[in-house]
Formats: sequence, C-alpha cells, structure tokens
Amino acid sequence: MKEKNKDIGINDVLKEVRTYIHNEENIQIVEHAANYASEKHAGQFRRSGEPYLVHLINVAYILATLKCGPKTVAAGFLHDVIEDCGISRDELCEEFDEEIADIVEAVTKIGTLRFKGKDDPEYQAANHRKIFIAMAKDVRVILVKLCDRLHNMRTLQYQPEASQKRIAAETLDVYAPIAHRLGISAIKNELEDLCFYYLNREEYHHIASLVEAKKTERDAAVSHMISEITEMLNENHLQFRIFGRSKHLYSIYNKMIKKHKRFDQILDLLAIRIVTQSELNCYEILGYIHAKYKPIPGRLKDYIAMPKPNMYQSLHTTIIGDDGKIFEVQIRTEEMDSIAENGVAAHWRYKEGSNYNPKIEQKQIEEKLGWFKNFALYSEEESASESASEYMATLQHDVFEANVYVMTPMGRVIDLPSGATPIDFAYRVHTDVGHTCVGAVVNGVMVPLNTELHTGDVIEIKTRKGTEPSEDWLQFVKTNQARNKIRNFLQKKETEKRSELVDLGEKLLREELIKRGFDAKEYMDKKHLEAIYHDFQVGTYVDFMYGIAVKSINPTVVTEKLTRQKARVTDFEEQAISRITNRDISKKANTKTGIIVPGIESMRMSIAQCCLPVYGDEIKGFITKGEGVKVHRAMCPNIHSANARLIDVMWDAGDPTRTYDSEIVITARDRAFLVTDILTVISQFKAPIDKINADVNHELLISTLKLTVRVHDVEHLNTLIANIRKVESVVDVDRGFH
Repeated sequence: MKEKNKDIGINDVLKEVRTYIHNEENIQIVEHAANYASEKHAGQFRRSGEPYLVHLINVAYILATLKCGPKTVAAGFLHDVIEDCGISRDELCEEFDEEIADIVEAVTKIGTLRFKGKDDPEYQAANHRKIFIAMAKDVRVILVKLCDRLHNMRTLQYQPEASQKRIAAETLDVYAPIAHRLGISAIKNELEDLCFYYLNREEYHHIASLVEAKKTERDAAVSHMISEITEMLNENHLQFRIFGRSKHLYSIYNKMIKKHKRFDQILDLLAIRIVTQSELNCYEILGYIHAKYKPIPGRLKDYIAMPKPNMYQSLHTTIIGDDGKIFEVQIRTEEMDSIAENGVAAHWRYKEGSNYNPKIEQKQIEEKLGWFKNFALYSEEESASESASEYMATLQHDVFEANVYVMTPMGRVIDLPSGATPIDFAYRVHTDVGHTCVGAVVNGVMVPLNTELHTGDVIEIKTRKGTEPSEDWLQFVKTNQARNKIRNFLQKKETEKRSELVDLGEKLLREELIKRGFDAKEYMDKKHLEAIYHDFQVGTYVDFMYGIAVKSINPTVVTEKLTRQKARVTDFEEQAISRITNRDISKKANTKTGIIVPGIESMRMSIAQCCLPVYGDEIKGFITKGEGVKVHRAMCPNIHSANARLIDVMWDAGDPTRTYDSEIVITARDRAFLVTDILTVISQFKAPIDKINADVNHELLISTLKLTVRVHDVEHLNTLIANIRKVESVVDVDRGFH
C-alpha cells in the first residue's frame, strides 16, 4: 500500500493551518508545539528508519486538513511526549496550558495499560474501553487518536507480519467503527481498505482486479450519465456540482460476503453524487431525475428528513439508465457533503473568534449525536461494573452494529441493532423506562413487547410505577445494554430475596432449638454449623440457612445433628424425625428423583421435562391425572395458573452422587471453533452432555445451541452458565423452558 503525505514537513502543517486560522497567537501555539516536539523527540527513529518527528508531523497535518482547532493540532504534535520523552503532565501545563496537557495525557493513557501482554484479549479490551471513556469526556482525544492510527496504518508495511495482522484487526474492530459513528467517512474508508489489505491480501487484490477490469467501461457509463443529468439540470437553471465516486474495496467485499452477492450484482458500483445549494434544491433534483429515469422500488432513502445518528444527511436513489445500467445517485447540499466526509470534525471545525469552549462543544456534540449522549452515559454507568471484555462486547453490538433507526414521539432518533424490540428501545431511552415498561405503541398501534422494530418506526413506551422487569424479557431482547440492566435488576432482587430467606432460615432454626430446650445462641454459632454442612450437601452458611427457609433442609434434623441427643418430642414429631433420618425401604423407593413430599411415605414422583429442576431450585409438585406428582421449578410458566393442584415438595439431602438433567440455550455470534470452545468449558466443569442441537441463522450469523447437561445442583449449573458466558462471541446463556 502506498504511504500518503510522506514528504510533508512542519511548514506544510502551518500552511494548512493558515487556510482557516488567521490569529497569529493561535498559529504560534501550533508552531511552538511543532518545535517542542522536534526538540524532545530528537534522536528517536521509527522502524522505517525515519525520524520519529515524521509521524508527529503527519498526525498534525491530518488534524489540520480536518480543520481542527489550534490546541488539537498542537496535541497532534505532542501526543507522544509523555510516553516517549518522559515529559510530565505538569511540565506540559507549564509549557502550554491545561487544555493541551489534558488531551495529550488522555491520548497517552489509552495506550499505557499493562496486562499479560499485548496479545492478551483482556489487555486489548481494557485498552479499548479506555478509548471510549476518554472519547465520552472529550471528543478531541479520539480525533487525535484516529489520526495517529491512520498514519500508523499508512506505514504498517514496516511492522512484522504478526504485528500487521494484530494492528489491522484492532483497527477494523475499534477505530474504523468509531470513525463511522462520528461520521468521518474519509478516515473510515481509508482505514477499512488498509485493514482489508493486511488481513486478506488475496481477496483485496481479487476485488481490486475486478474493479480495474471494469474501470474503462464503468467510467464511460458514469461520464455519459453525468452529461445527461447535467444537461437536464442546466435546462432547469439549478446550481450544482456533479461527479462520479468510487466505492472503496472493503465496502464491496463486505456487501459480497454479508449479502451473498456477486460482484456484478452490487448496484452502487456505478455511483454519482450531486451537490447543490439547499434542501429544496435536493428534492427538486430528485424529482427531475425520477421523471426522466425509472427508479428501482424500495431503494429511495431520505436521510435529509431523517438523518443518521452520525449526522449524515443525503438523498439516495437507485435508477436505471437508458442503456439498462443501474446507478446509485446521492443528492445533498455543500454542508451535508462536508459533514458526510468529515463528520463531527466538519460540524465543529475551528471558527476564528468564536470563543471556543470545549465543554460547550462536548455538550453540543451530545445534542447533535443522539447515540453519543447515550454512549457517554453508558460509559460512565457501566464501565466500572463490567469487565473490559463485557463492556467492549456491548459497545460492539449495541453501538457499532446499530443499523435500525427509530424515533420517540418527540422526534428523537435512537439507533438499535437489527431485531431490537420495544424493550431494547425503552432501556436505551432510560433505565427506569425499561424497568417500568408495561406496553408499547408502534406507529400508533399497541404491539407485543417482543415485536421487531424497523427503521422509521415511531415508538411510545407505556410505563407503570411499581412494575418490575420480567425474566421472560431475556428471551427476546437484542441489546446487551437491556439484557445487562434486566439481569442486574433480577440479581439484585434475588439477592434481597435470598437475604430475607436466610433471615427466615435462622428464625426457623432458632425457634426449633428453643422449642426443644436448647440455648439457641450456643448452637447457632457458625463453628457448630460448619461441622454438619457436609451432611446436607452445602458449603456455606448462606446456603445452609437458605435451604432451611425453602424447606429443602429440615430444622428438626439439623437440631438432632447439632445437639446429638434426643429432645422431648411428641409421637408425631418422633415419627416425622424417623421418616427423615432413617433410610428405610419405603423412602428409598420414593426418592429416586431426590425429592420427597413432607409427611407422605409413598407417592409416585417424576421430574417435569418442561423445566428440568435441579437440586437447590425452588420447586413445586403438580398433581397429574394418572402420572402421580410432576415436580416443576417454582417459576415454571406451565404451572402458574394451577394453584389448586400444587403441593409442597422438598429436596432430599441424601445422595451427593446424584445428577440432574438441565437444558441450557446458548446464543452466540457465529465463528470458527465456537462449539469446540463451548464444549471445552463444559468438560472443564465436569457436566456430561446428553444431547446437543445447533442452529445457525446465516443471514444474521447468529448460532443457537441447545444442550442437555447433567449437573449435581443449581450451584454447579450456575457456575457452568457463568463460565460459558465468558466464551468469546457468546451473547447469552439461559436455562430452557418447553
């Protein structure tokens, strides 16, 4: 790949800066930064053998072409002095000012985390999280980092091949999507093509050869169409610029792969752009073009009336020329064209004498970029509570892959990933809106909460105070943000409930001890209790008391084991104790399932296959007609309306070798060796697999795996699920219901 801007110098940067900055004091800031960097980096060289200053000049030059302010361009010259020259932030403050020092320090911190090594996934994820948190605080930091990465990619040929692939993969996963979300398509397109070249040279050269082979024919067709449109618009006295544009190679490759199309099926290879004076002119031109040429149905997109979340505005239409060739035509104003190329950098380009204030600018960015405000809040709320890899997975799916644009009734645009539902929308609006959601109105019609949303939908969320999220929502929400919010709420609720049950267990055991004439304080001592945990297959005080509260551990038996002597009991209590403590023949016959019915010696029992409870689950017995008692998880939807036929059942604390079947459903982004990695985790946690079924949605590249595994108890199962969630590209893991 040919390196760009290789021979520019400090004077070229100053010349570019002078095209939009005229205040001499501001120009001196840039010049001083250039000279300071030249002095501090003297004697340092890159892998190419060039002085390190060449890199800094190129970064500053790219920032200047984006019309960034003098302090941002200065930060481009200085962005490596802290890391490479031992300059402290305080020294930079004294030499320049606090603002420049803050930008340089933030850029430096992005790349100075220390983990096992640069190839460690957690290192990469943690580093990327730093990028986004820094961006959420000051967008100028990411502009400097983007330009830094762009020049590094332009000179990647000097790195070893392994480093080339690692850096290119990171750039494609992190930096190109940032450039896209900020609307800086010029940088995004170049980064993607450079990454494509280093990651898949064979395909790169293949696509390039296809493009080159058709270049003469394509250029002739575009030139002919431009002449026809120019003549037509001149006749109608419109002011405009018109030109052909090239599709970048990675975009062509991506469409061929994701949409399963051949090269000659990609409609916008023949592309024309028309830039005019006003929005009204845009619609006028569209009308004239549709009057002369036949438009292809479903291909008209009005991003002027409904801009993309990165501020992109344009009219897109696809037409058939007189010779049958297909053209994509984009129509926009000069301002729209500038924003389309340079995004946030164009909208907030430096304006002389405008009393620039970075905090005001950051607030304006959040107002203009709807997703950025949500992203900034998300970074602040979630970054500390999630692991770096979980945080990155959420941003990758919820922010970078968002391509469905919906609106609130007030016209606020919210972007969501494909397949998103009203619940995803509600949580994107606000956590409390999600938690209290009871219904959704889409385009004026009440719809189920699992309805798939589409671009252009207007959504109104109905809420009710006191309402709580449902665990069922986890079955259909698509954004990690919504899923994490729901899980956190349910886990907090479960923790609170468990705490209440632990208190109840203590109360029941205390009452039992007192009733039998023992000193509850003495026998409730944790040292006494720890000595008998193994008799009840529990390992902690919390699990022990929880078991007593949910009746899977009998306080009478506990009292017997604690005191090791008989208390005065009634004949009925003696019989109850005997039933529980003696392993008589009738009990063995009744507890094949590991479950007993308190007070009943003989009853036909079996595990319900719809929810497959395991030891430690809260359970209920359902009296069937002719099949005895079916034991369900208490939360099983199949028994919710059958209160009259439910009875209390409890786990037998007997056989530690017993295992239970449980179905788990895994949703993951499809990739090579996905199933192998999941099976490895399951094997590590000693959960034999009885059945496995895998299904792949080739359009969305999503895999769904259903497995039946054998586990000892709910703790074993929850540990297994938690570790499967850590497998790369796994989106969700849940227990199955039928």
